[in-house]
Amino acid sequence: LALALPNVNVGVLGHIDSGKTALARALSTTGSTAAFDRAPQSRARGITLDLGFSCLRTALPPQLGPGPGELQFTLVDCPGHASLIRTIIGGAQIIDLMMLVIDVTKGMQTQSAECLVIGQIACQKMVVVLNKIDLLPEGKRQSAIEKMTKKMQKTLENTKFSGCPIVAVAAKPGGPEAPESENPLGVSELIEVLKSQAYLPSRDPSGHFLMAVDHCFSIKGQGTVMTGTILSGSVSLGDNVEIPALKVTKKVKSMQMFHTPVTYAMQGDRVGVCVTQFDPKLLERGLICTPDSLHTIHAAIISLKKIQYFRGALQTKAKFHITVGHETVMGRVMFFSPAPADFNEEIQENVFDFEKDYLYQEEYLSKDSVSSEENKENDQAGEVQLPKQQWALLEFEKPVTCPKLCLVIGSKLDTDIHANTCRLAFHGVLLQGMEDKNYTETFLPKLKVYKQKHKEGQVERVMDDYSVIGRSLFKKETNIQIFVGLKVKLSTGEDGIIDGGFGQSGKFKIRIPDGLKPDTKMLLTAASKKKSKGGKGDVTKEDESSKNDSAQPVTISLIFKRYVFDTQKKMIQS
Repeated sequence: LALALPNVNVGVLGHIDSGKTALARALSTTGSTAAFDRAPQSRARGITLDLGFSCLRTALPPQLGPGPGELQFTLVDCPGHASLIRTIIGGAQIIDLMMLVIDVTKGMQTQSAECLVIGQIACQKMVVVLNKIDLLPEGKRQSAIEKMTKKMQKTLENTKFSGCPIVAVAAKPGGPEAPESENPLGVSELIEVLKSQAYLPSRDPSGHFLMAVDHCFSIKGQGTVMTGTILSGSVSLGDNVEIPALKVTKKVKSMQMFHTPVTYAMQGDRVGVCVTQFDPKLLERGLICTPDSLHTIHAAIISLKKIQYFRGALQTKAKFHITVGHETVMGRVMFFSPAPADFNEEIQENVFDFEKDYLYQEEYLSKDSVSSEENKENDQAGEVQLPKQQWALLEFEKPVTCPKLCLVIGSKLDTDIHANTCRLAFHGVLLQGMEDKNYTETFLPKLKVYKQKHKEGQVERVMDDYSVIGRSLFKKETNIQIFVGLKVKLSTGEDGIIDGGFGQSGKFKIRIPDGLKPDTKMLLTAASKKKSKGGKGDVTKEDESSKNDSAQPVTISLIFKRYVFDTQKKMIQS
C-alpha cells in the first residue's frame, strides 16, 4: 500500500536565513503525526533514507479524486546556493511545487531572485511564504504583510508564477532560541494552500534509468546504500546500474522507499538502492544510471535563453560556471544565431541541424544588445531584430559526464554573494556533446558558423571602359592573390571582379564585365583631373587635395563570408 500513496515533491527554497528548515520542520510536525517515526528499529540502525527530506501526509484533496485517502508531500529542503544549483538544476530533484520562503522583514534578496529563476526553469507551480511575521509589531503586522504581499505580486507579474498564492506565517515564533511550546502561526493555513495547489505529476518510467544520489553510506551486513531521486526511467531489483564517474557497474540487491522495501521504483521516486562491495566514500553525491547511457564530453552545442535578471551582456569568449547534469565546470562560450534570412524560422526543439548555416555573434542578442552592423541592414526601424532561437558552443575546462539531452545553466558564481545581483546568466538544453578530445579537428569543422565580412575601398582611377584601379581595400602586406575572382560592387552601381594586384602598395585592378556607365566615367575622370591639377607633388598633398574634392569618391565594397571553423579560411560569396 505504501507505494500507492500519491506523492508531490515540494522544494523549499529561499535566501539564506529566511527560515526554510524551520518551516519544513513546522510543516512536517503539524502535518504528520506518525509518518515521522514510523519504524523505530530502522532509525536505530541509522537508515534514515530521508535525510534532508521530511514528509507531510494530509487527506486527499478533492481535485485529486474521491475520497478517503492520503496525499504525501515530500519536502525537499534545498540549502544554500551552491548546493541549490546542484540539487535542483542538477535535476537532483524532480520538483512539482516550489515553496519560495521570504523573510517578511527583508523582502526579495539575491538568492530569492535566483530561486525564482531556477523555479521558472525547473518547476510548474509555486507558493510564496512570507515567514517571520512574529517579528512585525502586532499593531502594524497586518498592514506590513499586505504591503509585502503587493510587492511580491508585482515582482511575480512577469513570471510564469504570476498570481500564485502568497501566505504569511511564523514557522518558529521567537526564533531558534524560543521554547518548543510556542505554536507556529499560519502553518495550518499554508497546508490548506499546498493541498489546493497539489496535482498528480505525470511520471514516465520509459527511457534510461538515471538517479541523482545525494547520500551514500554502508550498513553492516547489507552493503552500501545510495539514496536519491530518480530523474528518469525506472529501476527494478536485480538490475545493473553504472556509476559513470567511477566507470563501475553494480547489481541492485535491495531497495527501500520511506522505510518500506520495494522491488520497483520510477521517475520522481525517492529511493534507497543497496549494492554490495562498493566503498561509500567513493561517491558522496553524483549520478547512477543504465550502463552506457551517459556520455563524457569536452564541448557541447546548446540552445539557450538569457536570464532576464542577469545584468550585463553575454559576450562570446567569456567564461562561465556551467552546470550540466550533476557537475559544475568552467567553460568558455561562443554565441551564434540563425542566418539573418532564418531569424523567424520556427524553433526546432531538442535537435541541432548541422546542414544549416549559422551567423557568428559577438554576444547573445537581446533587447539590450547593441545592434550589430549586420542586423542594422535587415532592419530599418532601428529595432534590433531578434532571432527566435540562439545557440552557443561551450568548451569545458575539464570533461563532464551527463545525459544526452539535459538542462544547462551558465552562471557567474564568483560574483560577490552580497552584491544584490542575480548570478545566473543563461539556461538551455544540451543538443550535441563532443566526446572526442580532439573535437576541434574532428568535430568543429562540421559546424557551419560564419562571420560576415565587409571591406570598403575606393576607385583610384579609370584604366579603360572595362577596368579601374582600386585602393584602400587591402593592407600593403595582404596577398591579393587569394581575393582574385571575388565580386565587388561600386557605389555607382556597377558589378566588378577583382583581377589581381597592381604595383606594390596594395592597389588592385578590377574588371567591370558590363563596362562603366558614362556618368561614372565622367565622375572619375573629373576627380582624377582635379587631382592632377594639385601638382604631382608628394603623396600627402595628393591626399589633402582629394579630401577637399567636391566630387564624391566612388567606393568599392567587398562582401563575403568566412566559416569560423574552416581550416582553409575560404572566402565565400553567394
